[in-house]
Amino acid sequence: MASLIESRPDSCFAELPLVAQDVARGVTRLFFRSELFALCEVPLPNGRRADMMAIGPRGELVIVEIKVSRADLLGDQKWTDYLDYCDIFYWAVPTGFALDPFQGDGLGSDCAGLIVADRYDAEILREAPSRPLAAARRKAETLRFARRAARRLAGDLDPGLAGLD
Repeated sequence: MASLIESRPDSCFAELPLVAQDVARGVTRLFFRSELFALCEVPLPNGRRADMMAIGPRGELVIVEIKVSRADLLGDQKWTDYLDYCDIFYWAVPTGFALDPFQGDGLGSDCAGLIVADRYDAEILREAPSRPLAAARRKAETLRFARRAARRLAGDLDPGLAGLD
């Protein structure tokens, strides 16, 4: 299965460490098998940017925050700002990442799931609880997601449009 991250030099996370690209690719493969289709680097109305956002077969919206270093994870004070824009929130980390911040009542244990990934696949270690969005928010975010996906496809057809995302 070809990956957008693998095949496009201007892909999402192109300026980040390769390990972040690998985690995104593994998460994409995991989600694909569950009929969840993701975009990376999705701006949110509150000024934040979700590393990945996916939409599922029942319209559920999933946000994934990728962390590749312990310092980045422990220094992240903004992750709760994503919760108002998704039904489900996951942390995604590379294989070999120290998982102690997530254990027990650790980081986001009451509202966030945990995925461990490499470039070939991913595994959910902790399921994320579902916190359904209000109907008006769901409609607005679903429309925003669809328009962003369509805009990115238009950029694939005409590279001159790609920078306008």
